[in-house]
Amino acid sequence: MPITHLKSGKPEAERAEDDAAVRATVEGILADIAARGDAAISELSQKYDGVTRPAFRLTTSEIEAAVNRVSTRDMEDIRFAQDQIRRFAQAQRASMTDIEVETLPGVILGHKNIPVQSVGCYVPGGKFPMVASAHMSVLTASVAGVPRIVASAPPVKGEPHPAIVAAMHMGGAHEIYMLGGIQAVGAMAIGTETIEPVHMLVGPGNAYVAEAKRQLYGRVGIDLFAGPTETMVIADDTVDAELCATDLLGQAEHGYNSPACLITNSRKLAEATLAEIDRLLTILPTRDTAAVSWRDYGDVIVCDTHDEMLKVANDMAYEHVQVMTDRDDWYLENMHSYGALFLGPRTNVANGDKVIGTNHTLPTKKAGRYTGGLWVGKFLKTHSYQRVTTDAAAAMVGEYGSRLCMLEGFVGHAEQCNIRVRRYGGRNVPYGVAAE
Repeated sequence: MPITHLKSGKPEAERAEDDAAVRATVEGILADIAARGDAAISELSQKYDGVTRPAFRLTTSEIEAAVNRVSTRDMEDIRFAQDQIRRFAQAQRASMTDIEVETLPGVILGHKNIPVQSVGCYVPGGKFPMVASAHMSVLTASVAGVPRIVASAPPVKGEPHPAIVAAMHMGGAHEIYMLGGIQAVGAMAIGTETIEPVHMLVGPGNAYVAEAKRQLYGRVGIDLFAGPTETMVIADDTVDAELCATDLLGQAEHGYNSPACLITNSRKLAEATLAEIDRLLTILPTRDTAAVSWRDYGDVIVCDTHDEMLKVANDMAYEHVQVMTDRDDWYLENMHSYGALFLGPRTNVANGDKVIGTNHTLPTKKAGRYTGGLWVGKFLKTHSYQRVTTDAAAAMVGEYGSRLCMLEGFVGHAEQCNIRVRRYGGRNVPYGVAAE
């Protein structure tokens, strides 16, 4: 029996049209920021955030005031989440070691892991103030040892969001700005009269933020393309429709264009999940968003076998992949294209998003085929070095280098090798001739 799509979202052609409109908008705004700096930022903030200020960087007293507005319980919860994220990030950092090895007598090769020197961390705060994104970016950059961490989030009702500011501050941000969307990432990457540009941009965001990061890549580094959230549930008849529907809608509420997909080998479960989604959408407080997302970007795919389910899942390469089957470890062993896996019915994407310790900034739009998510290693650059310590090694490697350079026609390159052969090997190699 062929793979069956019980439900499909928008056709790819319509999604491409949406992407093209976003591209054009972003291109114009970034050009304006580059041309007019602070003046453009101020106008964009007024237009999109409804706020303008003489300076968008929060002062020390504003940060303190925001932190003091956070309840004791919320502060305890933020600290707990940051403890988990810090613990995992520190373990990841410890796995990355500098190395130095003598590959031949007198030839020393090594590498050093050096932090990116400045990072701009964007924290979304439009429809939902994503406090957790501050932990995921700012705190992880801090564990990596980044010396200048800039964080920005949009205002909420015209003011800095207290919990976001608290999370940024506790996570180790050195500069905090009240800017949202394209103007935030544009200001951090391009720079203005009052905002020094960064070397790298990180953090999730909507389609406009993701496109801005794509267009800014090259001018600055980016973590990955983290656009509208995607969630996939891979399930068999070991779980029920309520669990599947809850996990799908739990991410579909993010925005109006958040893909959610069920892949199963049980038609009964697929049909029951569709019915359960309809039921939950009558009571979910965020149904106005989730229902549109599910209508336009929801998929239900029925396969015959786990092998088919695996192939479809790898081809789609979704951001969050919730696996609830009788062979979860088999999927862990064989999945190769995804953002993060959530294995078993006791696990869920929301815990990964907020508190459990792994990072929630993950690849979307099939970027999981070539990159993983944000982690401490994204903030580190691995730089190699070499040292030749003996005359014999300089002459011996130089002979090989000379011949290989001449093989490619690079005479000047060859002379870099030849002069070492002459000086340290005592051999009279004619200029412009490969060492024998």
